[in-house]
Amino acid sequence: MKLQELTYFVAVAEHRHFGRAAQACNVSQPTLSGQLLKLEQQLGVTLFERNNRRVWITPVGEQILGHARRALEEAGLVESLAETSRDQLVGPLKLGVIPTLAPYLIPLILGPLRAAYPGLTIELWEDITVSLLERLRSQRLDAALLATEIPEVDLTTVNLFDEPFLAALPAGHRLASRKKIHVADLAGDLLVLADGHCLAGQAREACGRSRRSSDAHPQRALQAASIETLANLVAAGYGTTLAPQLAASSMERRGVVLRPLAAKASRTIRLASRPTFPRPRALQALVRIIMAQRLIKTTG
Repeated sequence: MKLQELTYFVAVAEHRHFGRAAQACNVSQPTLSGQLLKLEQQLGVTLFERNNRRVWITPVGEQILGHARRALEEAGLVESLAETSRDQLVGPLKLGVIPTLAPYLIPLILGPLRAAYPGLTIELWEDITVSLLERLRSQRLDAALLATEIPEVDLTTVNLFDEPFLAALPAGHRLASRKKIHVADLAGDLLVLADGHCLAGQAREACGRSRRSSDAHPQRALQAASIETLANLVAAGYGTTLAPQLAASSMERRGVVLRPLAAKASRTIRLASRPTFPRPRALQALVRIIMAQRLIKTTG
């Protein structure tokens, strides 16, 4: 059974005339009649009674007609969906973003992305790195914005920009008067995010790499679940932290003092995706928009 045969069947049922049905289908009447005869032979039933002047649909033909119409409608929807998907810049893009990046980067790119690619919509999923990678591998996400190197060989990454860390201090802190801060000087009262956040490990790594004494380590008693909580703790005088530069304005609004670090410490923001993702142009569009914002300094 072919869709074309169902199309001819529905046309005759609607026009109740083989000639007019053939004209509506842009085929000759013998072609239409031959295809309908073939369909009747395949089904083993008579669909129409006819004489030289009239065409009647049989009772079984009437029952089949509704199914034929639905089949043609579903086939049309399949073709429409396929046609839409051929435009890679139309439709949703399921994007994962780590919590230490999402509140600061996403508001900066949604407007430009909508203006440049109005048919492309972002479906945002915010979570820690390990969860985003699991969702990416299981195809529940199309791509993810991360800040750690990806060891998985089944994923590809594009480096977008390097984001420096800043020293975040309470207004009255003993180091607040300095122009640049050594990370080791923060180690005694450094607050970090809870385990699972990549920024926590990056802060500890920076602290360890620059430590001046064997007992320099981040505070373990106070660990936050978000940068916003860290900012509030620092503003309240509970300690210091390392802040990614995109979060600077949010922290400054809370009265936190920000200073550059004496030695470079930064994280690389990357876009991770599956190499088999069928809409690479959508990912390329996202990369172009992020890079065009010149947020910090592109890695090249």
